[in-house]
Amino acid sequence: MKVLVADNLSSLGIDILKQESGIDVDVNVGLPKEELIKIISSYEGLIVRSATKVTPEVIEAATNLKVIGRAGIGVDNIDVATAGKKGIIVMNTPEGNVITTAEHTMALMLSMSRNIPQARSMLKDQKIWAPKKFMGKELHCKTLGIVGLGRIGTIVAERAKGFHMKILVHDPFISQEHAEKIGVEVVDLPDLLKQSDYLSLHTPSLDGKPLLSTKEFSMAKPGIRIVNCARGNLIDDDALIEAIKSKQVAQAALDVYSKEPLSPDSPLLTLDEIICTPHLGASTEEAQEKVAIAVADQIIDFLKHGNVRNAVNMPSIDADTLSKIQPYLKLGEDLGIFIAQLLDEPLTGVEVQYNGEVAEQRMDPITISVLKGLLTRNIEGINMVNAPFIAKDRGIEVKESKSTEVHEYTSTITVTAKTSEGKRSVTGSVFGKGDSRIVQFNEFHFEAVLSKHMLVLTNMDVPGVIGKLGSVLGANNINIAGFHLGRIKEGDKAVAVVNIDSQPNSETIRKLREVEGILNVSTVVL
Repeated sequence: MKVLVADNLSSLGIDILKQESGIDVDVNVGLPKEELIKIISSYEGLIVRSATKVTPEVIEAATNLKVIGRAGIGVDNIDVATAGKKGIIVMNTPEGNVITTAEHTMALMLSMSRNIPQARSMLKDQKIWAPKKFMGKELHCKTLGIVGLGRIGTIVAERAKGFHMKILVHDPFISQEHAEKIGVEVVDLPDLLKQSDYLSLHTPSLDGKPLLSTKEFSMAKPGIRIVNCARGNLIDDDALIEAIKSKQVAQAALDVYSKEPLSPDSPLLTLDEIICTPHLGASTEEAQEKVAIAVADQIIDFLKHGNVRNAVNMPSIDADTLSKIQPYLKLGEDLGIFIAQLLDEPLTGVEVQYNGEVAEQRMDPITISVLKGLLTRNIEGINMVNAPFIAKDRGIEVKESKSTEVHEYTSTITVTAKTSEGKRSVTGSVFGKGDSRIVQFNEFHFEAVLSKHMLVLTNMDVPGVIGKLGSVLGANNINIAGFHLGRIKEGDKAVAVVNIDSQPNSETIRKLREVEGILNVSTVVL
């Protein structure tokens, strides 16, 4: 079997591949897209880092490709959905970069606090000795706010404790018990901003929306210092620049940007208060060796033995079982994503109940797909392999139950999510050829299509509410694609799932919540 290494990879990984019998390795770095398309059909395995773009055109031409290995965690340069549809497994190496990224976060925090880049520039380039100009700040006894307590965020917290910093965390999926075990305090985002002297981001992209913009900067503690080694689009650049000019934000240190490479004309480079590094989070010899060894081992293990590790687009199960449960894997993940966006408190437990014919199938991959859905929007690098381990590490109790008895539907899956404040449940079924629908939400029965954009609202079952809802959406140019209502008795509370063609902004949601008779409105994006 042939493996193509299309990006720079540590020689340790290449040597492992070359020494494996039955594996032929070609190293061909920097191929133009057209050349890659011409030759990719000759290979069963492809290894990339971030430079090579594995587009739908490349995947379409890859008639023999079985696996794509990413030496690193991010797979933004790989069309994962297209690969999955074609049966090509996409693997990443989520553990290799965590320590080096966490250490770079601390390096930027220290460099920012002591003005090291600015002082170096003045001393070496301008030949000026000016120690008083670069008065710094100690990390000792300062408050560090961390957004996202995944693997990297946890390591940053551990390192920061060595400086005797107080650690606050905002993470919707961290329970109070788990936080106490680690020795951090969980707060909501506004409180985190108000109390933090330093802020470090370790969360995935939020559907392209910035986590920090004008509103968030205005509520932050004056003089806050911000580090971002996660995703560039978590920060609104223009809002950051204005906040620094107004002194609301004292400094920022950035390693990632909404568009990379960063333009030499970027206004971020014009302010001395902003330290910029060219995406160095994973750039250590040790990290590159780790991810190279990991991706080589994973590719060999799959091509020679069929074992799947760290897959981001399929469960670790055999092909025959996969074909039988594929519709339920999709349903389970969608139910998890759906209910996760309706929780106000950290998840502490989840129960998955299988009824009917699905209970006769292998259920553990479906339960994992539910966990993946519950965790995917808030945890970096979540996949079918690591979801159970992350849930366990975060103290999330997982239970399964089953009954082969058939009721109204041939098969149903019920997901019950528990928090410290109570629980919510949603039941789904598969109709026809893989059409996933909700058939019950909490105690309300109805059939609702699962679509990309949805509104979930609780309202009083009185005349005029639905009309007012439609008027608000229409006035904001949002089209209703489907409306599904459930109620228990006339004139009491009702629940509706509304399929819409685009996501409403915060102002539209505010107007909906002001409609008389509407008790609560939430947005859900699949």
